[in-house]
Amino acid sequence: MTSKIAVIVGSLRKDSINRKFAEALERLADGKLEFDYVEIGDLPPYNDDLWQDGVGPEPVERMKRQIDAADAVLVVAPEFNRSIPGIVANAFDWGSRPWGKSSWTGKPAALTGMTPGATGTAAGQQHLRLQLINLGCVVMHQPEIYMTWTSERFGGGEVKSEETRKILSDYIDAFMRWIERVK
Repeated sequence: MTSKIAVIVGSLRKDSINRKFAEALERLADGKLEFDYVEIGDLPPYNDDLWQDGVGPEPVERMKRQIDAADAVLVVAPEFNRSIPGIVANAFDWGSRPWGKSSWTGKPAALTGMTPGATGTAAGQQHLRLQLINLGCVVMHQPEIYMTWTSERFGGGEVKSEETRKILSDYIDAFMRWIERVK
């Protein structure tokens, strides 16, 4: 049975390399995992006053339904100021509320990200991992992927390098095993 993955891309930019990276992972996972992209760009900034009798604004309710329906969560995010993007933190806040109804608790989760910089998203992923653990997700710790976007590796939305394709395919396989283990 194919696992359904709630995919959160931590960049809103139309030509986001993290969106392209997530889509490349989806193509590599074809037939193995079903990706369901969770829109987070329309979430209002977290404000506890926006809850009405335990119901949030419609974009929040839609996001929570997608996460609740998923078997696991994959966060693909850039690194902003050596940490996570604010839009990802906002999604985490909305998804963890109202008290006792967190959409994150117990979900198998994996994280990765891409940047044109030499260190990939290593520092940001440390913060992201801690956030996911604090939310109650069961986070896959290995393998870690801190990917640097280069034209030798990626182009036209495809993985061009066989070495990179192998690394990413192994990552997908490890995530599949992780999901089964956590279930």
